[in-house]
Amino acid sequence: MTPSKIVTGIALATTLLAGPALAEATTLRIAHVWPGGSLIDRELFQAWAESVEEASDGRLKVQIFPGATLTGADNAYQGVVNGIADIGATAQGYNAGRFPLTQVVELPGVSASSSQGSCILQSLYDQGHFEEEYSDTRPLFMFTTGPGYLHTKERLIETPQDLEGLRMRRPTPVVGDMFTRLGAQAVGMPAPEVFTSMQRGVVDGLSFNWEGMKTFRLNELASYHTEVPLYDLALFATMNQRTYDSLPEDLQQVIDDHSGMEWSLRAAAVYDELIRQGRQDAEEAGHEFLVIDNALEHPEWGPVLNETIERYLEEIGEVGRTIYQAATALQDECQA
Repeated sequence: MTPSKIVTGIALATTLLAGPALAEATTLRIAHVWPGGSLIDRELFQAWAESVEEASDGRLKVQIFPGATLTGADNAYQGVVNGIADIGATAQGYNAGRFPLTQVVELPGVSASSSQGSCILQSLYDQGHFEEEYSDTRPLFMFTTGPGYLHTKERLIETPQDLEGLRMRRPTPVVGDMFTRLGAQAVGMPAPEVFTSMQRGVVDGLSFNWEGMKTFRLNELASYHTEVPLYDLALFATMNQRTYDSLPEDLQQVIDDHSGMEWSLRAAAVYDELIRQGRQDAEEAGHEFLVIDNALEHPEWGPVLNETIERYLEEIGEVGRTIYQAATALQDECQA
């Protein structure tokens, strides 16, 4: 064999042996709605990205687009369907009418914390109760924000009647309908827009969880807090099916290993810490609080909340009622 053929043979053998290592990495683009640098961005999405990159030996890279910079809060899901983002994360409620069965978990009294709500939501999905609502993507994990309360700028809301005449940012259409029934003006807007709207007087208050109050700096504007659980916002992280299908089986397994209940509860742990911090910030600022215990049985708030539940279940039919019963049955298993 000539020297040139020996060199060529060595080069070919080296290339074959190193093939997988030299293969170009696949970059996954994550679009989410939380501010860049926030605890959710760092401890959930950046942590997920770092874990995926490590588990794939660098063959998967993850590029994160926080703060609704790649896809808006209300079109993050469709952005994944269309391939604008490979993975999207936002609230189901920002996609009006698209996830009615999933949003059963948002009804008052279903959960008392992010950990409990996330466990209930992920369990219901894993049991197949509403997987058809995500048939055009591949869900990775689902979680919830923890209970959303009332937060106002000028005065404390003590009874449902105190909402009359106020302009209130609604987190979901269900809460918006409740506000309207109580004589308030329900204003819909994505969470990142609320601070500016409150600052300019577009809204007098809002219904939000304590995480949102911290993440979006709303404790700087709202000094009165009525802790009556109006909802628990459902959230998701989902992947473009074509992107997933294009991966080799071992990298698909990496994605599968970063899906499901483990990551649902990891997301919830971040939320529950932010809930603690958000309320603590308000306490340290000397804000005023009213806590409504056993809200579904409360003489003033109970009828309003139970009517809200019943109206929604009537709207979506018996399948929704079955899911509601399954959700409440999971409460003990998914302890708060």
